[in-house]
Order: sequence, then C-alpha cells, then structure tokens
Amino acid sequence: MKKIISHIFAAALALSLVLSLTACGGGSGAPASGVTIAFPNDPTNEARALLLLEQLGYIKLKDGAGITATILDVAENPYNITFNEIEAAQLPNVLKDVDFAVINSNYALDSGLNPTKDALGLEGSSSAYSNILAVQEGRENDPIILALLAALKSRQVADFIAQTYDGAVVSVVDAPTDGYDASVDYAALAGRTVSVAASPTPHAQILAVAAALLAEKDITLKIVEFTDYVQPNNVVDSGEIDANYFQHVPYLDDFNAQNGTHVVSVGAIHVEPLGIYGGRQSSLDAIG
Repeated sequence: MKKIISHIFAAALALSLVLSLTACGGGSGAPASGVTIAFPNDPTNEARALLLLEQLGYIKLKDGAGITATILDVAENPYNITFNEIEAAQLPNVLKDVDFAVINSNYALDSGLNPTKDALGLEGSSSAYSNILAVQEGRENDPIILALLAALKSRQVADFIAQTYDGAVVSVVDAPTDGYDASVDYAALAGRTVSVAASPTPHAQILAVAAALLAEKDITLKIVEFTDYVQPNNVVDSGEIDANYFQHVPYLDDFNAQNGTHVVSVGAIHVEPLGIYGGRQSSLDAIG
C-alpha cells in the first residue's frame, strides 16, 4: 500500500510540474497557444534550446540561468508551451509528432534538414559551443594527436566546411594551416593508425578531408561513427579509441563531472548553430 501511495504521489507531483511549466505566465495577456516543443534532454543542449526560445521571445528564464538552464529555470511561459525532453539523436524522428523541435545541426543535417533553409530560427554562432577534438587526459601532446589536430585545422578542411554546409557548419579556425605541424616527426609516425569516434554528419565527413592529408604522410585515419553522445567519450576515456570529434566543451565538462571520465579538448574546429524546426506547425506564428 505504501508503494502505491508513493507512486500516486510521484505521478501527481510530475503532473503538477508539467502544469506549472506550461501555465506559468508573464501576465502579458498574450494568447496561450499550447504548442509542444521538443528539445535535447542532455544538460547543456537543453540549456541552449531554452536560451534560443528566450532569444526568440517565447519564454523568460530566471535571472542568472545560462548554459546549465533546465525547464525548472523557466520563469515566464506566456504562450503555454509544453516542453518535451527527448534524446538528441531522436529529435528528427519525433518531429512529425510535435509542433516544433529544437535540433542540433549534426542530427538535422543527417536527417536531410538544412539548418539555414529549413530552420525557423537559429541561435548565434557562439564560439562557446565550438565542436572540439577531444582525447584522453595526458595525450594532449602525443605526436599522432598533434598530427590529427593539424590536419583538422587545415585550409583544406576550412574550405570544405565553407563550401559544403552553406552556413549550417562554420569553421572557427582563425588561421588555417597547410595541415601539418612543424613540431611533429611525421617520418616516425609513418605506418601508424589514429582512430577517431565521430558523429556521421558533419564530423565524419570533415574527418575524411583530414584523412587525405594524413595519408600523404603514410598515417591512416580510422573513423568510427556513433549516433549517440555517450559512447564516444567512454571509448576515448578507456583508451579504446584515440580521440573523438562531436561535442562542445560545456557538454564535455558536464559529462566528465557526471561520469568521472578524464577526456580533454585539444582544439576547436567548427560550430553548428542549434535550430528550431516545424513539425505539425510550419510557422512560429503558431506559438503566438
């Protein structure tokens, strides 16, 4: 009986939370649309989604809420929006079942959405969310990692990003190089393989350009694709894979804190603005 009462109480508390989040108002007299917006359920990307909705004028967050904001930090919700937290990789799949979804550009691109054409709103290209090459702590100066980083910071990669993604992916490398690090003894690395865990789009595509540069020095780049945000850090932390390329520093910092892993950034390569896309609705006017 105690378990039943406990379950009933938990359900009532959850319902109360949803009602408070969807009904909390700003007293503006604005019409309540009651639309449902899905967004990533991982801490930093959830915060990005909420900040985008605030940027667009649909909600107001509590003072001081930033890159760690959650739905509990929504102070004003005048349009009666229902928030639906979904695993980031699944957002394109549920888009048809919600009014709108806030989707990371890598998953948008992989599902056939063009962020610069299909998104109804985009966040700014903040360097705080630059996608990074990350390695196991202690390997930051490993010559094969330096060779990989130099290839990713090349003019060839920067040009590929600019020509391929039409602004949906933006290079953050200030001074692209020829793709090689003068401090590295490439002859000593000849015949070696370096492995990288990456999201299919755009990361694996970008790595393919770097692979061609490394191949000229007889270094093989092995690209291992993942569709989630958890395993790429786990396999780097364990040493199974040399590096990964899929995330930004705020996500990595939170992941390390939550999981006790020791993965570090060795360099920022590009940024992917987060976007809001229409599902059952085709215009943001449906919000209010």
